[in-house]
Amino acid sequence: MSKAGGMLRSLLKRAVFLLLALLGILALLRCPILKVERELPMESIRIVEAYPDRAFYRPGEKVRLLVYLTSELSRPVAIRLRATICFLVSEVCRIEHVITVQPGDQWHELLWDPPPQHPTGYGVDLQVLDRQGTTLSMASTSFDVLERWTQAPRYGFLTDFSPGRMQVEETMDWLIRYHINGLQFYDWMYRHEELLTSQEPYRDPLGRLLSRRTVEALIDAAHRRNIAAMPYTAIYGASVSFYKTHPDWALYKAGGRPIPFGENFLYIMDPSPDSPWTEHLLSEFSEVMQGTKFDGIHLDQYGDPKSGFDAQGEPVNLAEAIPAFINLTKDVVTSYKADATVVFNAVNNWPIETVAPAKQDLVYIEVWPPHTLYQDLWKVIVNAQRLGGGKLVVLAAYVEPARHRNVRLTDAVIFASGGYHIELGERNGMLADPYFPKYQQMSNELAAVVRRYYDFAVRYENVLAEGTWDTTEQQGANVFIEGVQTDPRLVYKKVWAVTRAGPGFETISLINLLGIANPEWSGLLVSDPPMQENLCVRYYTEERIRRVWLASPDLEMPSAVLLSFECKQDARPYVEFKVPKLIYWDLLVVEYGA
Repeated sequence: MSKAGGMLRSLLKRAVFLLLALLGILALLRCPILKVERELPMESIRIVEAYPDRAFYRPGEKVRLLVYLTSELSRPVAIRLRATICFLVSEVCRIEHVITVQPGDQWHELLWDPPPQHPTGYGVDLQVLDRQGTTLSMASTSFDVLERWTQAPRYGFLTDFSPGRMQVEETMDWLIRYHINGLQFYDWMYRHEELLTSQEPYRDPLGRLLSRRTVEALIDAAHRRNIAAMPYTAIYGASVSFYKTHPDWALYKAGGRPIPFGENFLYIMDPSPDSPWTEHLLSEFSEVMQGTKFDGIHLDQYGDPKSGFDAQGEPVNLAEAIPAFINLTKDVVTSYKADATVVFNAVNNWPIETVAPAKQDLVYIEVWPPHTLYQDLWKVIVNAQRLGGGKLVVLAAYVEPARHRNVRLTDAVIFASGGYHIELGERNGMLADPYFPKYQQMSNELAAVVRRYYDFAVRYENVLAEGTWDTTEQQGANVFIEGVQTDPRLVYKKVWAVTRAGPGFETISLINLLGIANPEWSGLLVSDPPMQENLCVRYYTEERIRRVWLASPDLEMPSAVLLSFECKQDARPYVEFKVPKLIYWDLLVVEYGA
């Protein structure tokens, strides 16, 4: 071999060696990266929370879902973000984006054009997946499509109208996480008889410094999120000075004695249709509708008196005068805004027989003794639905958030009965007293539970509320659970079956009242009801069963699950199925048809 050929061969050997070495180094460098992309550590990327950007969506509006992610990795990584949108048990749409997640926290959004049908509640199940399809994190939320907020009235409250109020936007963003779509502006006014004033700022009758600019900022922020703004007013309250100026407008006890409310605070005026007081207050409502962006009028009463006499000594039947006042108010507000809302507080369910069918848009009831039992909440809701011709019902039932088990069970009963609960407002606030500024703060644990319940109520509103009717008295006794007491005559220490029906289906809400020490919704519960597992449920029905499915706000994911079932017969036909777990509330839906 020549000297030149030997040198060439040596150089080729060295080149091959260097190439192999370089490939080896590259392989070592690439392997960890490939491994991370193939097998990301569980919970290295997590969905912190997700919610829609509005309290509800009107037909034709685009849904915008906000998803908050956090990554514990030290570098960007590509993942798949998947949203499965469901109507009840059926998947409607699947949205999937490949996104690059940066280290730390970040927001992402998903857009969808829903069908225009309303009212319709949707569930959203979210997943973060790696490239191989392994689920790293899951979460859920919900939203609904409504023509107006009273089709699913998730009523909340505001009480802080101080000058320069901070966190207006943050408060509204907190409220839409719970899908609150109507807000009662409680004690926002200058005086009970003079709602607006040219003063800025101004002091209310209790000396609180308030601002019209703050009220307007809150209304605007609410409207940007499709939240209705409802101004609190009192149907017959007036200041002492106003009463003394207009004693012939007042309501009196027998013997011509005026009727005070509080100590040197208010006097009760005569709300009869032809009373000068009524004319005056309706004029105030006109000014509110012209001078503000409020969406109607919220009317309050004090529960007493229930009758009286006018200045001429003629008897006044308030059970007749109040619905007439409601109707006049509706006429006034709709003359300025066609879809304006009127709400009246039937304190302690009075006078529900006359006000439920009046021209208010929903039935609002503040609950007091003797309506103390969990079953009383159901009775009040169902009775109001019947009297109101199917109007939806909102209860003001005050439970201190420290009694978190009571809050959870109370919400379960109200939602299962097709009702809604005014309890949430401001930021992390929960009503604990009829004077709303005395609201209290929820713990983080309770806030998470309540949020799951509100998500659930939106997701399944089409089988819980709008368009459904109660059948508990007829069908509740047809629910039996093997080895568990379900007797409808018992007030607690049982699994209570609340049943409702709609076109082609029935719902069975199983409410766990086993082992609780107090049957009263405000009575302190010191422990959770014992969880039940593998319940064998028998439901007697003559209908042909198409399918049975279950969902619960107490489970990690609220997605509906189809249950296997058997149709059997003893003296009567029945369907039998197993419920895997009952914590507080399980929703079962029995669908009929071929």
